[in-house]
Amino acid sequence: MAKRTPLRNVRAFRSAILGWFHEQGRDYPWRRTTDPYAILVSEIMLQQTTVAAVLQNRRFERFLATFPDLATLATASEAELLREWEGLGYYNRVRNLQKTARVVLAEHNGRFPSDPILLATLPGIGRYTAGAVASFAFDRSTPIVDANIARVLTRLFNHRAPIDTTESRHQLWSWADNLVPPQNARAFNSAVMELGQTHCSARVPACLDCPVHDFCSTRNPASLPTKKPKRKTMEVIEHVLFIQKRNGSILLAQEGGSRRNGLWKLPERSHHQVADFPHLATRKYSITHHRVTLHIHRCPTSQVPPKPVNSIEQFHSPQALAALPMASPFRQALLALMERKR
Repeated sequence: MAKRTPLRNVRAFRSAILGWFHEQGRDYPWRRTTDPYAILVSEIMLQQTTVAAVLQNRRFERFLATFPDLATLATASEAELLREWEGLGYYNRVRNLQKTARVVLAEHNGRFPSDPILLATLPGIGRYTAGAVASFAFDRSTPIVDANIARVLTRLFNHRAPIDTTESRHQLWSWADNLVPPQNARAFNSAVMELGQTHCSARVPACLDCPVHDFCSTRNPASLPTKKPKRKTMEVIEHVLFIQKRNGSILLAQEGGSRRNGLWKLPERSHHQVADFPHLATRKYSITHHRVTLHIHRCPTSQVPPKPVNSIEQFHSPQALAALPMASPFRQALLALMERKR
């Protein structure tokens, strides 16, 4: 059991975790800046995406090289926007990021507010992101609770109720608010978050090496946090067509809906419409709670089945494909098919 408690010994708790972070904190590119625009970009990228995925191929740095400031992001076309975000998924994130750039330019004279309450009024910015920008860019003493911090707090206070309930969320934010120091909140919030990424990890917590193990109340950290039962995974089957003209142009369909609106994909048809076409390949991918099996069929240009009502389908040259925004599963499938044609 804990020898001390985080709230009753709050100064000692802050000192312990800040001392550890000062010595062992990781060097992420978004930690080298206090620019609120760059920090917002990193926070939006890291929503529903792992740190490793953002670090891979320097996605954060590449995005800022393409859109170095609010003005370049605000004036970008949707195709440019989606193409630069490709592979990170959840494309409404970058659409909201562009909306925020436009609002800050139009309503805040191009300067981000430092108040988390005002930040939370910007498009796509919730309580966590508002607190993160206020804390990391302006060193405002404001709490933040992401998955890593929630795991740390749950174990510190031995909170055994499911964390994805209104009551638990309120409790976690209350603890975070009481722990964040009046000064140096940027380092403190980074430290608690990193503790959740490293020592207080989900599967194999390294309790003996934890810098705040004396403050932790749980006896079985691997069992925490708990959540409500997961939504069942749904199996989905998609049939798409690979249609290529003699000049190499390929027929693509523009996606609708809210999730991948504006991206391009191989045109989809029902299994009855593709029954007589040769089967080229099968690929699998997952998106949220769906597990998709993608069947690809070759179709002659003279036998293209009728397209769905109101859908947009166009032929694109091989040279134009690189600039088109496209979800990763379809980009990978298309590249593999074109490689086979050589």
